[in-house]
Amino acid sequence: MGFVYCKFVAILLLLFVLLFCFDFGVAVDIITSSQFIKDPEAIVSARNIFKLGFFSPVNSTNRYVGIWYNDMPTVTTVWVANRNEPLNDSSGVLKIFQDGNLVVLNGQQEILWSSNVLAGVKDSRAQLTDEGNLVLLGKNNGNVIWESFQQPCNTLLPNMRVSANARTGESTVLTSWISPSDPSVGRFSVSMDPLRIPEVFVWNYKSPYWRSGPWNGQIFIGIPEMNSVYLDGFNLAKTADGAVSLSFTYVNQPNSNFVLRSDGKLIERAWKVENQDWFNIWNRPETECDIYGKCGAFGSCNAVNSPICSCLRGFVPKNPDEWNKGNWTSGCLRRTPLECTETQNIREVNPKDGFLKLEMIKVPDFSEWSSLYSELECRNECLSNCSCIAYSYYKGIGCMLWTRSLIDIQKFSVGGADLYLRLAYSELGNCFIFSLIFIKNNASYFLLLCYC
Repeated sequence: MGFVYCKFVAILLLLFVLLFCFDFGVAVDIITSSQFIKDPEAIVSARNIFKLGFFSPVNSTNRYVGIWYNDMPTVTTVWVANRNEPLNDSSGVLKIFQDGNLVVLNGQQEILWSSNVLAGVKDSRAQLTDEGNLVLLGKNNGNVIWESFQQPCNTLLPNMRVSANARTGESTVLTSWISPSDPSVGRFSVSMDPLRIPEVFVWNYKSPYWRSGPWNGQIFIGIPEMNSVYLDGFNLAKTADGAVSLSFTYVNQPNSNFVLRSDGKLIERAWKVENQDWFNIWNRPETECDIYGKCGAFGSCNAVNSPICSCLRGFVPKNPDEWNKGNWTSGCLRRTPLECTETQNIREVNPKDGFLKLEMIKVPDFSEWSSLYSELECRNECLSNCSCIAYSYYKGIGCMLWTRSLIDIQKFSVGGADLYLRLAYSELGNCFIFSLIFIKNNASYFLLLCYC
């Protein structure tokens, strides 16, 4: 009898604990119309990985609703709801509103932030997942109505996607904080380019600040260290309607993410349990040469040289005075015009132009992809078009052609790609030169290849 009584009391205590948790938002991962969280309460994901609640950034008294890692000694915020509408006191509430949206309210019951689902669903609920995703779910079917992964802030978590759709113009981007004390939308953003060969860009407002180089199916070839470290970590998906999206997953580093700092630096980091601190795996921009267009058009940047900028072979500074003072943004001009012009019959044998091979190069921006199956075909395509001033063939990408000024070129010590630059024959002195004659569509072509 005593055993039965004790068992009954234990069950009552368990029910009381559960009711207590639901009443005060402790150790549960759900928010409903009757269960909300008030500052400083929080909810925790099922496996205690992430926490959702109210916080203040370093050196700030403002209050925000955010998501951070639950088991780390310092608050490492990965998402902020009311980032542009802070609370100036502890009166904030996060709840399901009467229209079914998730909202942040202040003490005057004013909405500071909303999930803003146009077709609100009554009796919806919100859940914090172990991936760090806050999802708004319908009551009956449990479908996801809204999710924080679709509105990221400055952090890219595993399985979160950065995406862009060329047809609709819709995109999912990272945006920096203004400062470590202010999570408001800052000047820098990270996005994908859906119109050409996929690349990741960091933007300073509307100007490019850094780019990753083209995607080859496994890595971005403008980041040399990805050759050995990041194979299979990234997943890039393209759809028939012009959408492209990028995500990453590292099984051996579950607590890893990308963060876009307020100074525009994109960092890949992992949490080291033994050190109880973050370890930066790589970051960009890392050197001055990583800054987009540092050396201007037809200029090449090498971080180990002094000065870091030089004109490509066959080119001279456009503004020598500025160039000599270390202002290289005006770039370089071609010293000797090409013999090949649009009015010339390119099918005639013409030994006056050739291609200079540049090795271990971050290829320029504005590449045009061509569906050719071999390097020889790529070379022939560029040769037969007087507007083509450079080409590159890279496994996993194929043929890349350039018909406009070459910008954002960088010389690497490892990795990169071979870039073939079109030059006048007189600029190819002191180079090893060999020629090829080939026939295509009953026309003869003469090709010079040069190695300096």
